[in-house]
Amino acid sequence: MGMQRGMSNPFAEYMWMENEEEYNRQVEEELLEQEFLERCFQEMLDEEDQDWFIPARDLPPGLGQIQQQFNGLSVSDSNSNTEEIVRKSSLNPEAKEFIPGVKY
Repeated sequence: MGMQRGMSNPFAEYMWMENEEEYNRQVEEELLEQEFLERCFQEMLDEEDQDWFIPARDLPPGLGQIQQQFNGLSVSDSNSNTEEIVRKSSLNPEAKEFIPGVKY
């Protein structure tokens, strides 16, 4: 069937040239629409990036060093440290529990 179609009109492949201006307008519209969609998508990505907190971008340069120092810190679970802290503490173990908004 495809062969018959080609034989009946040997210039069928070039028929778009008959309406070249309309074809060009249609292609231009498609390209503009594609460009518009790409811009919208890029704007959406940029807005999303603004919503995320990225330390390298959002913090002043000196804070990166402090952040690295914090990353190096760890909490120890050893009981000897806890006992020493309790011994040196100046807190009153007999004090009432603090409850915000309650007056004693």
